[in-house]
Amino acid sequence: MKFDVVIVGAGQGGAAAAIQLRQQGFAGSVAMIGRESEPPYERPPLSKEYLLGDKTFERLYVRPPEFWPGKDIHLILSTEVTALDPRAHELTLSSGETVTYGHVIWATGGDPRRLMIPGAELAGVHGVRTREDADAILSALGGVERVVVVGGGYIGLEAAAVLRKLGKAVTLLEVLPRVLARVAGPELSAFYEAEHRAHGVDLRTETGIDAILGEGRVTGVRLADGSEIACQMVIVGIGIVPAVGPLLTAGAAGGNGVDVDELCRTSLPDVFAIGDCAAHANRFADGAVMRLESVQNANDQAVTAVKALLGGSEPYKATPWFWSNQYDLKLQTVGLSTGYDTEIVRGDVASRSFSVIYLKQGRIIAVDAVNAIKDYVQARKLVEEGASIAPADLADASRPLKELDRL
Repeated sequence: MKFDVVIVGAGQGGAAAAIQLRQQGFAGSVAMIGRESEPPYERPPLSKEYLLGDKTFERLYVRPPEFWPGKDIHLILSTEVTALDPRAHELTLSSGETVTYGHVIWATGGDPRRLMIPGAELAGVHGVRTREDADAILSALGGVERVVVVGGGYIGLEAAAVLRKLGKAVTLLEVLPRVLARVAGPELSAFYEAEHRAHGVDLRTETGIDAILGEGRVTGVRLADGSEIACQMVIVGIGIVPAVGPLLTAGAAGGNGVDVDELCRTSLPDVFAIGDCAAHANRFADGAVMRLESVQNANDQAVTAVKALLGGSEPYKATPWFWSNQYDLKLQTVGLSTGYDTEIVRGDVASRSFSVIYLKQGRIIAVDAVNAIKDYVQARKLVEEGASIAPADLADASRPLKELDRL
C-alpha cells in the first residue's frame, strides 16, 4: 500500500489532521491507522458522561463513521505501526504488511501508565483511556461495592465523582501531598479535596500503594504503611506513557514523547507529530519543552502540522485550555500555571463559584475558573497578553476582569 499522507493514530489529533487536510484542499491519498476497531471518537467523556450513561458511544464519534470514506480517507483499524523506516519512507504494520508514505503525521497519544507493583495484572484493575477500558469497568460494576482509585489528577478525580454518583464506596489514593499538584495551586487542590470528601470519597493524600491483593481477581490493596483496604475494583489514573517507540527506534529525537519543532516536525524527514505524544517548546511556559494532554493541543497542533506539510510556515502558538467536570462543578483553565509565584483567589470559595489567578513576576499566566464562565472567557486575553493588574483588583469579583486597569 502507498499513500501520500499516513496519519498514525485515530484519536482526536489524528482525526483533526485528516479533517484539516481535506479542508485545506489536499487532494492526495490519505490513510489513518488506528489500534482500535472504532473510527475516531472523543475520549474525555469516557471518564465522565459515558461512564455515567449520560452519553451513548455513538454520540462520541468525532464524525459519523460514513464521513471518512466520504472524504476519501482510508481507515486501517485494529492495526498498530510497529516500525518506521525513514530512508525507505515505509511503515511496518502489526499485520506484517508495509505501507509506503510521502509524509507521516504521528498522533498516537499514549497508553495508561501502569502500577509497577505485585497484583497490577489482576482482573479488576482498570485504566480509563479507551472505549474498551470504559466498557470493561461498566460491565463489572454490577458486582462491585468498593472501588480504590489510584491517582489524584483529572482522570482519577473524575472517575471518583462518577463512581460516587453510581453509589459505589470510593477510596482515592494520591501519593503527593495534594490532588492536582502538577497542574494547579494549593487553593484549588484544597477545594477539590473538600468537595470529594463532602461527597463521601475517602480521599487520602501522601499515601502510597505497595500491592494489589487477590487470587486472580482484586480483593483489596495494601498500602505503603502495611494497612489494607478491601475493594472489588481498582482504577489507575497516574498519567500516560507516550506511544512513540517506533519513532525513537527509528532515530527521532525525544524521550518523554517525541520532540517536535514549532511546525510540529520531528527530527525525521517528512515525519510530523502532534497531540499528547509531542514534546514542544511552549511559549506559555517560557519556552519550556513539554507535552500537553488536551483536546485543544491535539486540534491546534493538527492545524499547524497540516499547514506545514502543505508548505506553510505558521508556528504553533495556540493558547492552552482545559476543562474538567466533577459533580456539579465545571473547572475551566486557560494558560499554564507552571512556575507561578503568586496565586490570587477571586470570589468566595464557599459559594462554589470562584477563580484562582496565577501570576509570575506580576504577569497573569493562568486562570482556573470553577463555575465561573465569565472569568474564564475574559481571562483568555489577559493570559495571552501576560497582563499585569494590581492583585487587589484581581481579587475583587464585583468587577469584571475585562474592565480592570493594567499596570
